[in-house]
Amino acid sequence: MRILVIEDDASVAEFLCGGLREAGHTVDHADNGKDGLFLATTETYDAMVIDRMLPAVDGLSVVRTLRASDNDTPVIILSALGQVDDRVKGLQAGGDDYLTKPFAFSELEARLEALVRRQRGGTGAPETTLTVGPLEMDLLKREVRRDGELIELQPRDFQLLEYLMRHAGQVVTRTMLLEKVWDYHFDPQTNVIDVHISRLRSKIDKGQPQALIQTVRGAGYKIGG
Repeated sequence: MRILVIEDDASVAEFLCGGLREAGHTVDHADNGKDGLFLATTETYDAMVIDRMLPAVDGLSVVRTLRASDNDTPVIILSALGQVDDRVKGLQAGGDDYLTKPFAFSELEARLEALVRRQRGGTGAPETTLTVGPLEMDLLKREVRRDGELIELQPRDFQLLEYLMRHAGQVVTRTMLLEKVWDYHFDPQTNVIDVHISRLRSKIDKGQPQALIQTVRGAGYKIGG
């Protein structure tokens, strides 16, 4: 799943994002409501985890704005406020679930999966594959095939390829990859992206008449299109 976490507490955010990534999910993070709302309205997610008390724009306002714009992505609201009235307000704002801090990560993950299953069951067939030309990615089995032939990828390479495929035909900058795939909000001045792109190409494009992953000089990378 691709999940957005909007949480301003650095330790909680690290706990959440780290656990979700270890579980195989793709995670974006914002530490305030304004940036979180921007991501939520410009990117596509399977689910969102939103803290109730956020700087810039509070969590309930973020959820209300999403619902007012017909964004029905499942949302779990996190809060230290656990009284019945607090939970009711969270659900009335448009949250699908409400989890009180402190919480067990296993419970959060189970609730996320339940919400996504429920929504997919009510909206037709879920998106389980990404396809770009002869390349197909199975998001459930975590498998990639080109022309039906299985390609073995390491977890980080899978995340990198998934991001490129979700933005097929678009130029993806190094900054975008550092932020979205590595969760770096600074340039570490390393060749980490080049190494992973090179490894992806060696597995996906090597010996093929058509190279899928393109370098756009001075801009970034693009797959397909």
